[in-house]
Amino acid sequence: MTTDEMGRDQEAVSKFVESFAAQLVEAGMQRMPARIFAALLSSDSGALTSAELGEQLQVSPAAVSGGVRYLAQQHMVAREREPGSRRERYRVHSNQWYEALTSREAVIKRWEGALREGVSSLGPGTPAGRRMAETLAFFEFVDGEIGKMMERWRVHRDQLFGEG
Repeated sequence: MTTDEMGRDQEAVSKFVESFAAQLVEAGMQRMPARIFAALLSSDSGALTSAELGEQLQVSPAAVSGGVRYLAQQHMVAREREPGSRRERYRVHSNQWYEALTSREAVIKRWEGALREGVSSLGPGTPAGRRMAETLAFFEFVDGEIGKMMERWRVHRDQLFGEG
């Protein structure tokens, strides 16, 4: 059994990373970004370099680069420079789920705009227009609920972990 500086079984950590990544893949995330995200999330610092990710996951720098690009677009990781170096580190947001949901809010807003246009184009009295209007009402409802839910989460998180 190989242990890290904290006394953790490295094989168990690796199995966790792959298991959690598999769950993310099952939920619809691409495989490499899921593995990278799980590795970052399970690191004590929450940040690793491309080389560290490649070594831990046994993948190429190109695979790491593509996976990180996807995660950054989803607002799940941030790129940062190592002090005094040109190397980048990739950091998982401490509030990654909040960031991911917040980015979805912008998508929902765009969908709402498109659906409003659809209702107008199709005519609100037509069957298709009514279906569009119902879809629009659903997304407006979800948009409002996400905001309320995230505020409740901030309060709950602060109660559990102190002010973030």
